[in-house]
This record gives sequence, C-alpha cells and structure tokens, in this order.
Amino acid sequence: MSVIDEMLQANEKFCANPPVDYTGEDHHESKLPKKHLAIVTCMDTRLVTFLEPALGLSRGDVKIIKTAGNVLTGIFDATVRSLLVCIYELGVKEIAIIGHHECGMAKTTSDSLTKAMLQSGISFGAIKMVEKEMIEWADSFQRPEENVKKVVEQLRDNPLIPEYVKVHGLMFHPRTGKLELLDKQD
Repeated sequence: MSVIDEMLQANEKFCANPPVDYTGEDHHESKLPKKHLAIVTCMDTRLVTFLEPALGLSRGDVKIIKTAGNVLTGIFDATVRSLLVCIYELGVKEIAIIGHHECGMAKTTSDSLTKAMLQSGISFGAIKMVEKEMIEWADSFQRPEENVKKVVEQLRDNPLIPEYVKVHGLMFHPRTGKLELLDKQD
C-alpha cells in the first residue's frame, strides 16, 4: 500500500468520525488567523504536530508558511507573496521567523543539489537555467541563527511589507521544544 493510499484510508476514517474540535466552526471566520500572526518556518518533519503545541497555538490561531530553511530569495518570492496575502487579505499584523537547531539546510549546497539532480536524470541544461538562483539560495545558508536574523532584516526592509507589521526572529529546538527569542520588534 502506498503512502497516498494510507492517507486516503486514514481520511475516510477521520471523516466518518471527526473529533469535536474540527466540526461546527464558522469556516469563513476560521480562515482568518485569530492571533493576527504569520509564522515562517522550516519544512523539517520534526516540527509537524510539535511546533504549534510547543508555542501554545491551536487550529485557526496563525498562518504557517513552511519552506526549506525558511530562506527568502527575493522581495517578491513565494514566501513573501504568501505573507502579502496574510497581511492584506487576512489581517496579519505580526510575522515570526522561526528557525530551528539542527537544520538540514545548513548541509545543503548548490553542488550537492546539482549532483543529486544529475544522478536523478535531470539535464545539465535544466540545472543551468536555475544555477544562479540555486547558488544564491542554497549556498547562503550555513547557520540557522544567522539565517533567521537575515530573513528578519529582509522582511523589515521589504518595501511591500507595511511598517505596522512587526517582524520577530526566534529559534526552536526540534528535540526539546525550547523556543529562544533572537530579535523582537516593538
């Protein structure tokens, strides 16, 4: 049985008897983050079902954007576009950039990605098309804490993010759940 088949089977069971927490809410209101907060964090699997409870967050409290290493590649990259929707359409007033210790992106490089892509049959020509962007993205991340600080500054300096939106930087430990404040904007 494939993972997708397992997910479909689990979903059938879930829908047949959903927990009380997931029924009866106003679906229009539930899309708006109650805490007016957007979190940009890493896609690390260790954060799934761990980050939110460790921060005291429940369903509907915040918008969470996950990406490899929570890295930004430009003033209008996919993460920034998602944040703009959060701010201008969903009422977000604060952004938390949450990096984590032991992040795999610290070991990822454009060279390692290129080698793996070539071994998987991706053409050198296709890789050449994204080479500059891949170098800027993958090779700019060595230390998670420094990356969080960099992303915080990128967002604070972004002309598309209004000044009233506060941007904070934090670090999370994926084994202990401990959260550290790196940079709080008042």
